[in-house]
Amino acid sequence: MMTDSNQVSNADTTQKNPPIIGVVGLGYVGLPVAIGFSEKYPIIGFDVDLNRIKELQSSVDRTGEIAPEILNTADIEFTNDESKLVQCKLIIVAVPTPVKKNKEPDLTYLEEASKLVGNNLAKGAIVVYESTVYPGTTEEVCIPILEHQSQMKAGTDFFVGYSPERINPGDKEHTFKNNMKVVSGQNEYALQKIHEYYESVLRSNVYKAPSIKVAEASKIVENTQRDINIALMNELSLIFNALDIDTYEVLNASKTKWNFAPYSPGLVGGHCIGVDPYYLIYKSREEGYDPKLLSLARYVNDSMPSYVVQSLIKLMIAHKLNFNETPITVLGITFKENIPDIRNSKSVEIVNELTNLGLHVQVCDPHVVNHPYEDNELVDFKRLDELSSSPVIILAVSHQEFKEADVIKDILTNGKGIIMDLKGILSESSFNDEVVVWKL
Repeated sequence: MMTDSNQVSNADTTQKNPPIIGVVGLGYVGLPVAIGFSEKYPIIGFDVDLNRIKELQSSVDRTGEIAPEILNTADIEFTNDESKLVQCKLIIVAVPTPVKKNKEPDLTYLEEASKLVGNNLAKGAIVVYESTVYPGTTEEVCIPILEHQSQMKAGTDFFVGYSPERINPGDKEHTFKNNMKVVSGQNEYALQKIHEYYESVLRSNVYKAPSIKVAEASKIVENTQRDINIALMNELSLIFNALDIDTYEVLNASKTKWNFAPYSPGLVGGHCIGVDPYYLIYKSREEGYDPKLLSLARYVNDSMPSYVVQSLIKLMIAHKLNFNETPITVLGITFKENIPDIRNSKSVEIVNELTNLGLHVQVCDPHVVNHPYEDNELVDFKRLDELSSSPVIILAVSHQEFKEADVIKDILTNGKGIIMDLKGILSESSFNDEVVVWKL
């Protein structure tokens, strides 16, 4: 066994023949990471999804995050042959960490990736996890798997670290290369080498966390803070709607104070803010403390689709709209604007609740190719220019294509009806008195 860290310093980030870096998982996080590192290092890009590999080999990124010309010129070997990982001095794991139906962490992808890496781990290699996890996962779950599969000892024969991902899909400004990065390692040697690797490709600073657990916790805190703040805004919107006060007017007034934090009400879905707090809730309960605030914030945000549907039903009754004869238009089903990702989308939940009530819905989302409504007779998935006129429109996602009031007016039946603006981007003054604009 190796005991001297100098013996494994051949993973030198400055040498003329740079070491090969492996990236396991080529989704929204892994692919941008692979592209970022490929500017200075040869990359083995691994994914178990053969279709994904074939697409990337053909310079096609289904997520729309990486342009074909960049994929075509990047120094990346896309493969589903796990044995090629044995060439790598650094392996970055970026696989999904969702939650189960009971809202507890689902570490299946992470555990399988750790087995795969462990089976193909070269002596002296460094493994860095970027997947979001609860504090302790890397050392309590991942390292034992790596050691068992490789029959080597972490910290001596190979090294492990953690660097929380900060990829923001659809954001062309805060990219992998521009975002400040947090790194951690199981010992000083691992920390220093991981810091060197990331520092060599990033334009931003690289922050050394004092431990892996601190780095793991920091990622969850980043998203939990946003979840709680949005939950506050959502609960305020429930209160102000009951009081017949415009929530956005209240927030505009509040923003005039210098230290007011500008958050807005809205749907909280996706694979970060809507998921990460559950990991911390789970670990906290496991240690004997039930986090009330985090749990209530999750409850408030998860209940918003039902609140929207209930509010719509009340509006339709008040305006004497026939439930059986009124087509409802939903604009946008992704979890955020200008991306094709519908994972954990609250807009999808709204559509599902409407159809469960027997209502007919036409859905438009220009960013989605593979929609989930093929077998739902109550849903018509249409292009923007195919939409039928409708007296009820739910603006669920603020895609660029939906931001102009004239686009909404063209869909309204005879220029009148109900608009549910869940993103608060439309001005009521853009519509006549026969249009009701409802906002959170």
